[in-house]
Amino acid sequence: MLRCVALVGPTASGKSSLAMRVAASCQTSLMACDSMQVYQGLDIGTAKASKEDQLLVPHALIDCVTLPTVLSAADWVKQAVSFIQKENDAGRTPILVGGCGFYLRALLEGLSPIPEENQQRRDDLTQQWQVEGNAWLHQQVEQHDPASAARLHASDIQRLLRALAVYHSTGVPLSQWQKEPLQSVDIDCPVFVLDMPRENLYVRINQRFDVMMNQGWMQETQWLLDQKLADTHPAMRAVGYRQLLDVLHGHCSEEDAVIKGKTATRRYAKRQQTWFRHQLKDSVFADAFSIEEGLKVRLQGQ
Repeated sequence: MLRCVALVGPTASGKSSLAMRVAASCQTSLMACDSMQVYQGLDIGTAKASKEDQLLVPHALIDCVTLPTVLSAADWVKQAVSFIQKENDAGRTPILVGGCGFYLRALLEGLSPIPEENQQRRDDLTQQWQVEGNAWLHQQVEQHDPASAARLHASDIQRLLRALAVYHSTGVPLSQWQKEPLQSVDIDCPVFVLDMPRENLYVRINQRFDVMMNQGWMQETQWLLDQKLADTHPAMRAVGYRQLLDVLHGHCSEEDAVIKGKTATRRYAKRQQTWFRHQLKDSVFADAFSIEEGLKVRLQGQ
């Protein structure tokens, strides 16, 4: 059985610095549970661990791929399992830290056995959507996968393209694949959720956004734009980057983008907190001090 511990919480809650302290104290490693930190080049806007922190404590599951590659949840789970096994074999219990509930659930509960998409088919569908528009895309999904079309909004382009690409790659609707038994791993991973009053969290979000802008987030967003990714790429739709891209496209001022970015980040944090409360009911919800002590007890008792 694989062994790790998870420290999760909303964005800007301070979970990464807390995990750093615990990992250094217990001489173990960290794994990022973040859907954007996997991409090389996205450092400031994802609050990725600094090179200095990475030297102090080993980090994994960051900088996994270069753009324009898209790292799927299944790919992430494979890398996570491989890293946990390596650390366990060396006598260490790594700390999984982040705020991506989908990745965490995929690791702990498993994923449907959906075959990989045909990348050329996905690219062709993306190009056709760009010509035909959203209504065409939703109609195509409705034709080939009615169950997915019924639960997806016409503006949810990324998931609609996913459903259509899976159908055209496998001949089986995505909704049918999702009914198959989950493929899971044998893992012991207690989950700690960093909790804090929402008003305090919102202050931290606003302050961190300003710090990241001062660190050069706009220049990093220009670099992202220069990669000429499809609009449907996850990096182009990430909170914060999406608002700053509007500045570079001439749709708004930087001041307006910062205001919108802070608002979007606060809403994202609220959704994270709601998800944790509903989906991680058996986890330990506590403040930073209590979680730090709990993590140390758990790690030192392994």
